[in-house]
Amino acid sequence: MKESINTIILEASKEIAGRCEEKDYIVSNAGRHLPDRGKIIEILKDMRRVVFPGYFGPENITLISPENFIGERIASIYESLKRQVAQAYHYRDYMKYTAMEIDRKAEEVCANFIRKLPYIQSMLMKDVEAGFYGDPAAKSREDIIFSYPGLFAIYVYRIAHEFYVQDVPLIPRIMTEYVHGRTGIDINSGATIGEYFFIDHGTGIVIGETTEIGDNVKLYQGVTLGALSTRQGQKLRDTKRHPTIKDRVTIYSGATVLGGDTVIGDGVIIGGGAFITHSVPAFAKVMVKNPELIINNKNRKDLKKMQIPDNADWEI
Repeated sequence: MKESINTIILEASKEIAGRCEEKDYIVSNAGRHLPDRGKIIEILKDMRRVVFPGYFGPENITLISPENFIGERIASIYESLKRQVAQAYHYRDYMKYTAMEIDRKAEEVCANFIRKLPYIQSMLMKDVEAGFYGDPAAKSREDIIFSYPGLFAIYVYRIAHEFYVQDVPLIPRIMTEYVHGRTGIDINSGATIGEYFFIDHGTGIVIGETTEIGDNVKLYQGVTLGALSTRQGQKLRDTKRHPTIKDRVTIYSGATVLGGDTVIGDGVIIGGGAFITHSVPAFAKVMVKNPELIINNKNRKDLKKMQIPDNADWEI
């Protein structure tokens, strides 16, 4: 007798759910559930209206009291954040703390974050300045705030980093992977990044968790600041795996710098395509020697001698 589709669905559902429960990937006890990714993204969007008032919302900031508007938005953000942070802690730590203790921890974390918001904004204003003075194509600071994917990635990183340093589970990664998907820029929330940081173009940039970046650093697309090897997996947790980039360093497109012991000194310029696994002294220039370039024009000359019909659908 042929199985009905309902029977097939029930059997498949039971097997999938059972496997997930065995691995604790589906939570069905203690009221645990994951934080809401959609809510976290909404919080990031709402926070941009606070950090860059007048840019990313329907409000006309010239017609309202900026202080009242910002205060109302922060109050709303605090309540939303507190719920998501509490869910994240409860998911991870439900065996260690009571629900009341977790709620108090979430309140403390979110209060600390709100205290840091003015500092975060001041750092982002410096990043805007770095973008404006570092890119001759920038028409205005407004252009950078509205349009530059690099600044958007830095904005999300600076928010996520504050939750990372307070050991909030899940939420920092949700934030940085959201912007990774949007821009192609992957900045781990654990990285330490100084002021006046500029990412030009940005697509394909990777900055690992234990990377340290100083002030006035500029990165171009395709740069990787990574680990030499991750074969030991979780055994490498909490070890310095990624490089240290000192102040006023410029790293051009496609360059790779690897290793926790690798230090790039002040003022270093690293040319495109370089592959670096050892420290570089201050004010050095690292360039890749261009391979010999050969251009063969023979076929082109032969083509020019040919009579090409006017309606040809190909070109020289």
